[in-house]
Amino acid sequence: DESLLKKTKIHSHPLRNDASTSLTPEDLLKFLKEAAGVEPTILAFSPKDEAPLAGKVPSSRPPGDKSETKPQIPPKSKDDAATSSSSKSNQNKKQTKKGETQLALKWAKSENFAMWYSDVIVLSEMISYYDISGCYILRPWSYKIWELIQDWFNVQIKKLGVENSYFPMFVSKDRLEKEKDHVEGFAPEVAWVTHSGDGELAAPIAVRPTSETIMYPAFADWIRSHRDLPLKLNQWSNVVRWEFKDPTPFLRTREFLWQEGHTAHASHEDADKMVMEALDLYRRVYEELLAIPVIPGYKTEKEKFAGGHRTTTVEAYIPVSGRAIQGATSHDLGQNFGKMFDINYQDEKGETQIAWQTSWGLTTRTIGVMVMVHGDDTGLVLPPRVAPLQAVIIPIVSKTCPLENLSDYCEDILKNLEEKGIRSKLDDRSIYNPGWKYAHWEQKGVPIRIEVGPRDLEKKQARLVVRFGGEKIDVDVSSIADTISTKLEEIQSNMFTKAKEFRDSHLVKVTDWKDFVPNLELHNLVLTPWCGGEHTDWEEWVKEKSREESLQNAGLEGEDARAATSVAAKTLCIPFTQPELEEGMKCIASGLEAKCWVLWGRSY
Repeated sequence: DESLLKKTKIHSHPLRNDASTSLTPEDLLKFLKEAAGVEPTILAFSPKDEAPLAGKVPSSRPPGDKSETKPQIPPKSKDDAATSSSSKSNQNKKQTKKGETQLALKWAKSENFAMWYSDVIVLSEMISYYDISGCYILRPWSYKIWELIQDWFNVQIKKLGVENSYFPMFVSKDRLEKEKDHVEGFAPEVAWVTHSGDGELAAPIAVRPTSETIMYPAFADWIRSHRDLPLKLNQWSNVVRWEFKDPTPFLRTREFLWQEGHTAHASHEDADKMVMEALDLYRRVYEELLAIPVIPGYKTEKEKFAGGHRTTTVEAYIPVSGRAIQGATSHDLGQNFGKMFDINYQDEKGETQIAWQTSWGLTTRTIGVMVMVHGDDTGLVLPPRVAPLQAVIIPIVSKTCPLENLSDYCEDILKNLEEKGIRSKLDDRSIYNPGWKYAHWEQKGVPIRIEVGPRDLEKKQARLVVRFGGEKIDVDVSSIADTISTKLEEIQSNMFTKAKEFRDSHLVKVTDWKDFVPNLELHNLVLTPWCGGEHTDWEEWVKEKSREESLQNAGLEGEDARAATSVAAKTLCIPFTQPELEEGMKCIASGLEAKCWVLWGRSY
């Protein structure tokens, strides 16, 4: 209503119906256009257009009046019909059916992937939007997933002799700019603090985009002898990178959480071993915790970490969008930072040596990748090992079977599950009916729902409903904890198998350029023969050529530089596991003799 735009505040219900949001008209329009991606229609409802009321409307028609005056509906133009049809096709029918819960997603995953993702993470209570673009509130449901990853990872790195620590989030300009290649790689994303209160700082201070330049002066102070090596530290912290591309929660944000490991070693062999051990932990996080298959490999020279010697990575694949995403990286820094920050030590012969270093990091991006890979048209589908709740018990109450009849029975089930180490909850809230609870916990992705009704009470059983696949089974309550424990492992394995089979079906080899872009259009990851990771010029050629052909196929002249995703292909990695390279095979771009296979894809 046009008149609302003149008000000070407007109350609305974006993506939910259990809370109101109060915004200025300007902020509401900005949210609709930028966050929701829709152009609102503004209508003028003028009081003068309404017919005046002439007295009281009679409660019934006068006797003998049999006429039925039907309202006159103006005929629709072709444009109106098209608009109406388009509007209906974009709306998820589940949301508008009479009597159904209003928890349903508006968008199907295959219909509008970006809007589906936004719906899922908000309605499942993973995030809330914040008033600074690119920054988001991690609600307890998503933060618990991050905590479970932290708990597992801390145990693993301590086995490798890595200790946790914490360093300040601010870095001086002199320190940040000490390593030229490093700062050039991050310069466009650095956020600077220039004022304190009303006064201007004597020198600007950067908010950490990464911690090499913060931690390594301390390394130089602490490391004096070969007996001080290896030094292996990790910190859990936040990072700020002021990206100018369109933000996407979890995947591309201006502030995010991560762990970053930093180590110093007496030999390159020891450092390289650390790099590979850290990368394998990242592979395990994705494959063993998140049930997501990844491809480990080396980054090319063009894609490696700024200032580093060599970068390793694990790359994941997102169904529906057909895009790859960098899962985590582990860097061999060589001696470059050691030279810059004077990280020297006396070896066993008393000679001065420069330390070899590594750095490696994993971020909350993991959560977004998990949502995209496993989620469906109902909402989240959580792998049991990272599910905040692995099972939820829902009593089926009615007028003939009140909660009091089922309460003790449900409490006993809960106790058995907790004793087995299964993260569980009894949802005995009286303000919601069982149907609402089913929809709520399905949307939040809880792996197993336990339904308990009067018949279950009589038979000493309970019904299990599996979120992944929808299987329903009745189980004896005496063995329910063991049954669920086994079922959770089965779910975890099946989720990984499904994701891997789908990923593998979209992994193809291409040896001729004419087949390259067509395979990108089929949402494939593409393996091609390559003349070597050092050929940055030919790598750039493939990127621009694939962009040009993709835009031409789509009938477009260009793409927005601020867009978070591009139609161009980029190198993902040179996989550790290489297919056989036949003698005389040529690079797909340069025509030079191929030295390896390289993996390409459109990427987030």
